[in-house]
Amino acid sequence: MHEAIYRQHIIDHYRTPRNFGTLAKPTHTAGYANVSCGDQVQFQAVVVKGKIKDIAFTGTGCALSVAGTSLISEYAKGKTLAALHKLTIKDVEKLLKIPISGAREGCAMLGLETIRQLQKK
Repeated sequence: MHEAIYRQHIIDHYRTPRNFGTLAKPTHTAGYANVSCGDQVQFQAVVVKGKIKDIAFTGTGCALSVAGTSLISEYAKGKTLAALHKLTIKDVEKLLKIPISGAREGCAMLGLETIRQLQKK
């Protein structure tokens, strides 16, 4: 039963990703692709005094990569770039509410790998 609820959580973020789109005046950007599967994502953020004030992403991928990126974008608001660099696969698993292993790790970590690369425009 719990597994179905967790899957629904991922499907919800895949079908209706939060913060999907672009920002009018981002201060920071990053892009990253998972070459093994073709999933890719681009982040735009407005960073003020070292903290993410606003964030948006675009990209394509499987349900796990889009849902993970959506969840990370929600989590990132108000956080410092330094705090985001400290996130681990375990933190992403908590956001997704499922354990990740093997080939799916690259999908789940796509958003995190990208957000770690945010740099000033």
